[in-house]
Amino acid sequence: MEEGRKTRAVATDLVRRLRRAGHDAFFAGGCVRDMLLGREPSDYDIATSARPEAVARLFAETVAVGEAFGVVRVRADGEEFDVATFRVEGPYSDGRRPDTVRFASAREDVLRRDFTINGLLYDPLTKEVLDWVGGEADLQAGLIRAIGDPAARFEEDRLRLLRAVRFATQLGFHLERGTRRALVCLAAEVASVSGERIREEVKRLLLARRRKSGLRLLDAVGLLAVLLPEVTAGKGVPQGESAHPEGDVFEHTLLAISKLARPKWPLVLALLLHDVGKPVTFVRRPQITFYGHEAEGEVLAREVCHRLKMSREERETVAWLVRNHLRLRDAREMRRSRLRQLLAHPLFEDLAELSRADALASTRDLSAYEFVRGAQKELGDTHELPQPLVRGTDLLAMGVAEGPLMGELLRRVQEEQLEGNISSKEEALALVSRLLREGLPRTGEKRSGPDRLSR
Repeated sequence: MEEGRKTRAVATDLVRRLRRAGHDAFFAGGCVRDMLLGREPSDYDIATSARPEAVARLFAETVAVGEAFGVVRVRADGEEFDVATFRVEGPYSDGRRPDTVRFASAREDVLRRDFTINGLLYDPLTKEVLDWVGGEADLQAGLIRAIGDPAARFEEDRLRLLRAVRFATQLGFHLERGTRRALVCLAAEVASVSGERIREEVKRLLLARRRKSGLRLLDAVGLLAVLLPEVTAGKGVPQGESAHPEGDVFEHTLLAISKLARPKWPLVLALLLHDVGKPVTFVRRPQITFYGHEAEGEVLAREVCHRLKMSREERETVAWLVRNHLRLRDAREMRRSRLRQLLAHPLFEDLAELSRADALASTRDLSAYEFVRGAQKELGDTHELPQPLVRGTDLLAMGVAEGPLMGELLRRVQEEQLEGNISSKEEALALVSRLLREGLPRTGEKRSGPDRLSR
């Protein structure tokens, strides 16, 4: 809170300096909206009559981040603020950027913005709100309303189709009737927006507290089917009532999304996609099955991540979580070594949270989740596996060539180390010698008795 007050004070000083230089200047856009809603703005944008070159002369540290649009970034007291010259924009041939821009008055600048709640100006010196579009009334009514002709606003920048739903989700607002009607008619146009821009809007929506209602609205206006057809494919795909009393795959997915206690990207995306393999693996024989849906889901999840232009690390995280989302169900049957490896996996905490939300959205049986949490306590700190007792160089010295045999020997030694059956390099080398002499046991062979956790 203190930091927010400091940021506002610095922004107010920038407005004051612009005014002293003979220019009009106001807080603009989202910061005004948030202030009127009683929220601390994350940043402050300033709209001014000063031309970019005048802004650059007035402040010591500036960067022209949008020169063609009259936007200058000003650095002051260690913080950055976008200072934009009032402007009017020409036609949008590409559905994203205006073909032409000319500097204009404050009122003209407001009328070219997207939604009324973002079309407010605020004078921090006089505490006056300038409202030419009915934004204050829409804030009080909880409405997302396009400024002017909704279809024209959406055609100018098609990302606004998604932004309308995102604002409604984050603020708990409703779409004004005409705005919603235009959105539905133009929903298919969102496909022309770049994957990067779509990703950022989807990310904000999925991290919002009302993400479930946001997804429902996204679906109701036709955007979800365009952006994520893999998710809407779950509509009408039945599941066994005993395991999934909540309904079809789509309903289960939306319910699971609402159960996340710690939503973060890309965990929340992985949960949204965790069952996208079910529609393509659905079989009724006569009971319903989805054999292999984890593997199919991984393939589809990778396609979605590619479409959203996600980083390689994010793609691999989502893919691994989707592929392994049922893995905790087998935890009781795992050997101690395999369980320790799972608990030490860098994505284990995300997997555990995904599994918990998945269970709460179906049978509400958290026994598997509770078992692995108990295993964590019993096994101690498993965030890092112990250093291996032997390495490839040791096996090379014993005459073992690089290849599948070496890999299997190293795996077996690590497994026995994690089981607690060996604890020194000498014991590890003796095990290698015995395995070479007697032949390797069958890969994946399970043990009973003391190899299992006491739980």
